Amino acid sequence: MKAEKTLWDRVVHAVLFEGIALCLCAPVMSYVLGKSLFDTGVLTIALATCAMLWNMLYNAMFERVEKKFGFKRTVPVRIGHAVGFEGGLVLVVVLLAAWWLSISYWDAFLLEMGLIAFFLPYTYVYNLVYDKVRERLVRRGEAARVSEA
Repeated sequence: MKAEKTLWDRVVHAVLFEGIALCLCAPVMSYVLGKSLFDTGVLTIALATCAMLWNMLYNAMFERVEKKFGFKRTVPVRIGHAVGFEGGLVLVVVLLAAWWLSISYWDAFLLEMGLIAFFLPYTYVYNLVYDKVRERLVRRGEAARVSEA
């Protein structure tokens, strides 16, 4: 049985996810693009913030449309949702990266494709490891409470 996740659990999960990604992405982007670590670090933080804000905005808009038209979350609807989310995020990332790093839209698009190639496996591995570590910590906490009783 899995322990219910608290708001604190969700905050720790998100902060660790973004913090580790920042520590991995900013130096690689700095090296590949020949830009300062400061510039790529600030961009990475800005992109993570944009992704979180876009996630909230996009899902709120999607749920309004879903409620208005009363459609069900079928596989095609979920695929459309994912494509719409990623498409909007790509647009924001490309514009922001091109502006911040003074690079072409094409280079910014290639940067975004690299980020997607990184984040797909990173998200999978991060969540797998996080869930296993959290499960162990929860079990250890439960065992400690039982032994104290």
